[in-house]
Amino acid sequence: MTIYERLLDAFGEQGWWPLTPEGEIKPVHNGDAPRNERDRFEIIVGAILTQNTSWRNVEQAIESLNKKNLLNMENIGKCSHKELAEAIRSAGYYNQKADRIKNFVAFLKRKYDGRLANLFSKELEELRKELLSLNGIGKETADSIILYAAEKPIFVIDAYTKRIMKRLGFEFDNYDNLQNLFMKNLPNNVYIFKEYHALLVNLGKIYCTKRNPKCNQCPLKDMCNFVPDSDYYTKQNINR
Repeated sequence: MTIYERLLDAFGEQGWWPLTPEGEIKPVHNGDAPRNERDRFEIIVGAILTQNTSWRNVEQAIESLNKKNLLNMENIGKCSHKELAEAIRSAGYYNQKADRIKNFVAFLKRKYDGRLANLFSKELEELRKELLSLNGIGKETADSIILYAAEKPIFVIDAYTKRIMKRLGFEFDNYDNLQNLFMKNLPNNVYIFKEYHALLVNLGKIYCTKRNPKCNQCPLKDMCNFVPDSDYYTKQNINR
């Protein structure tokens, strides 16, 4: 919990997942849990849209969907693939992502009467297996849906998390290894998993960037193998 507490002290609560308030078109980081099926569906759409792009681009796509009144299952089910793809163009890979969103809606209607509550009533492992069976839904996307939309305790691993933990000196071979490392050493708590993941993303964006990281300003600099003058680097003789 040392890393989590250090990041929380440095950045404060992150309020993920951003949701669009009633009557607005832009998602905001207010820290609210999803209140209804509409909120949960927005998270699922966002989890698909954020594949291989920045959240800024996703926000633009969410705004576009809201302006066109497409951010609901009924209207996405009715609209053409072309119309949906055009609405989410800012998120990149828009044809693929339109396919994936429409495919999810069709799956939910076919198997769960169009209700997320029915899907999310499954046990975590069963739910994860079901999501991973869908075309275009990988582990990171499935786990984001489970944690943020279904509010079940699973830790999301992304590129930021992998980079940061590798630089901190943690050893892992793959997604599952790193996920297990977090889940075995943290309280099984949805709020902590949400905040910790969001804090790592923030660290990766601001300080622990892929190129030219701002190591001397990083709140974890004294713990990091990547910083030459840190105690950890000196003790373990890690070569950058």
